[in-house]
Amino acid sequence: MTTSQEAPVAVTDARGRVAELHAIRAEVRRGPSEKATEAQKAKGKLTARERIDLLLDEGTFREVEPLRRHRASGFGLEAKRPYTDGVITGWGLVHGRTVFVYAHDFRIFGGALGEAHATKIHKIMDMAISAGAPLVSLNDGAGARIQEGVSALAGYGGIFQRNTRASGVIPQISVMLGPCAGGAAYSPALTDFVFMVRETSQMFITGPDVVKAVTGEEITQNGLGGADVHAGISGVSHFAYDDEQTCLEEVRYLLSLLPQNNRENPPAVECQDPADRRSDMLLDLVPADGNRSYDMHKVIEEIVDEGEYLEVHERWATNIICALARLDGQVVGIVANQPASLAGVLDIEASEKSARFVQMCDAFNIPIITLLDVPGFLPGVAQEHGGIIRHGAKLLYAYCNATVPRISLILRKAYGGAYIVMDSQSIGADLTYAWPTNEIAVMGAEGAANVIFRRQIAEADDPEVMRAHMVKEYKSELMHPYYAAERGLVDDVIDPAETREVLIASLAMLRTKHADLPSRKHGNPPQ
Repeated sequence: MTTSQEAPVAVTDARGRVAELHAIRAEVRRGPSEKATEAQKAKGKLTARERIDLLLDEGTFREVEPLRRHRASGFGLEAKRPYTDGVITGWGLVHGRTVFVYAHDFRIFGGALGEAHATKIHKIMDMAISAGAPLVSLNDGAGARIQEGVSALAGYGGIFQRNTRASGVIPQISVMLGPCAGGAAYSPALTDFVFMVRETSQMFITGPDVVKAVTGEEITQNGLGGADVHAGISGVSHFAYDDEQTCLEEVRYLLSLLPQNNRENPPAVECQDPADRRSDMLLDLVPADGNRSYDMHKVIEEIVDEGEYLEVHERWATNIICALARLDGQVVGIVANQPASLAGVLDIEASEKSARFVQMCDAFNIPIITLLDVPGFLPGVAQEHGGIIRHGAKLLYAYCNATVPRISLILRKAYGGAYIVMDSQSIGADLTYAWPTNEIAVMGAEGAANVIFRRQIAEADDPEVMRAHMVKEYKSELMHPYYAAERGLVDDVIDPAETREVLIASLAMLRTKHADLPSRKHGNPPQ
């Protein structure tokens, strides 16, 4: 058998050549050594080929350049030239649709990126862009291959450039299944979605040793850049799971909700959930009293097909919900305030989270449903000094720039600038509906009365009685459910139980929507 370190034995006949080829291919599939495979398993990790098998439909993977070897020399590299050079690239099918993939093989050079390794990734990325199909990267690498110096660093530059060129053209998904440190972490950050696995995957620019040397802080790898950190604190990771099998199954589910590229619509499926199904439970889920909390997840479950949806950034910025779901078999993106967390206010993180989600939906032709119950922006020195103005403007910009069908539904509170930012009719929502419990106003009645009737309240014999009277008057004059409808600021006030039917009918009408934007190179969104 030919090994990666031996020259092929001379063979003269065709059958001998074919036998030699099969022997080499078997070696490629087997990997560097049993010891390396055992070390990978000991860390609780699958091999790169096992991961690809879980991601793709059975028997559909076609590998590209499996026989590639590096050409570097020095530091002992010339004596170690394994096939694949530590990355497996190719394409296959997910739910019958083409998907391109590359997977670092940690058993070879620790998955570190060298010149040949990078060239393989560049090629598969170019193929994905040309073919107009999603790209999934299965990341498990130790960064740049130090022995190859600047050539390895240049390889990362080529990946970043292609990530950027593919942005908004094809879906890009990064699955973190091992370490990802230094500049390598910027490729996942440039992609549309990042998945992580608890305990085995980490991402950071500088590791714990460097952090300790520079700042004196002591922290573990998972404490610095583990899955829970990035899913709940930094917002770098959109999804976090306990094991690789579940993680890769969820990647497949996400791909089933996305189009192949920006020229196609997301795949529709046959729906068994009746389009005209009434949801009388909604009448009880949302309290009419604006000071009472409730869980917006339950509202979404009542509206969407079979109650199924995929929440993005579930554990980060929990005061807003971003999810992909289906209505009558058609994929939609849902942005919803969450009254159960910070009363559903908009803050810096919620604005960033929802802005990116709106941009993703717009890039890939996914209609946007916005469910409003927002008391305003979060007040405070930290928010103002942290740049809530520019961060809130990101969400405003994303909505204003979106050309996909956009429908907003006001469930209850919609106060101040937050109401405008959350896809109000005035910034381009195609249709705006409201429930009879809606309150659209500059601010809450109590605050408004304190401002407008400040003098009358102060001069009254009983200020509290006067304040209560003025609050009631303000509500009756400016905050009754039909005030906005009378002025054309909402298209209709609907029965909550009919929400699903109304949204589905509206989306069907908007399916052929076409919008022309002014000619420009690109906008200059707030940063």
